[in-house]
Amino acid sequence: MPMNPKDKSLFKIAGPSTSIRVATYAALLMLLLSGCATTRIEESRSSTTQLAAGEAMVILGRATYNDRETEESFTDCLEDILSQGSNPIRLVGQKKFKNDLYPWFEPRTAPGNAGDLGRLFSEPGVRDRIRASKIRYLAWIEGDTVTIDSGGSMSCAVSTFGGGCFGMSFWEQDASYEASVWDLETLDASGQISADANGTSYLAGLVVPIPILARPGNAACKGLANQLRSFVGGE
Repeated sequence: MPMNPKDKSLFKIAGPSTSIRVATYAALLMLLLSGCATTRIEESRSSTTQLAAGEAMVILGRATYNDRETEESFTDCLEDILSQGSNPIRLVGQKKFKNDLYPWFEPRTAPGNAGDLGRLFSEPGVRDRIRASKIRYLAWIEGDTVTIDSGGSMSCAVSTFGGGCFGMSFWEQDASYEASVWDLETLDASGQISADANGTSYLAGLVVPIPILARPGNAACKGLANQLRSFVGGE
């Protein structure tokens, strides 16, 4: 009995190439579900905080001029989130703030940690310059993103018949940051906010390398920025 053309079509759909595609899609779905970051936010407060109309906040990243300094991309991320939204916070850029307080933020004299800010504020003329800029709060950011585990294997080959990559590799990262918030009107520490995010990224070799990125640094930035907004009364 001759085969109906529709039956041929059904036969093609059920062929081995479809099984490979289904397995590939299933593997990608599992990776997509796994390639995410978990975030934990903690806050401690020692005083009431509230930004008044016209007041601003400045975000400073720890700059120790070595591999332990806070990435500028992280503080830029915080500024982008806080300056946007339905109720944006007025920010003074850290470069402008440092230039206005020259020479106290030169490499030899810049604060190395949140505790050194008290020494900075006691310098003659510093408080007057801060008041002139109407900066009410300073958020001192410390922390970094580090790779804590990695593994897997990936092999790629090229031949006259084509090429591709097969295998899978992964790397686990931890992003841990803390913001110390200072009230520049009273020159006292108002509290701390910590954000810790952990995630595992994958690189799957299914002919074409496919990255599945967790981005814990971005997750920590979003969590810390939202908590900072709430902390200074921006919402």
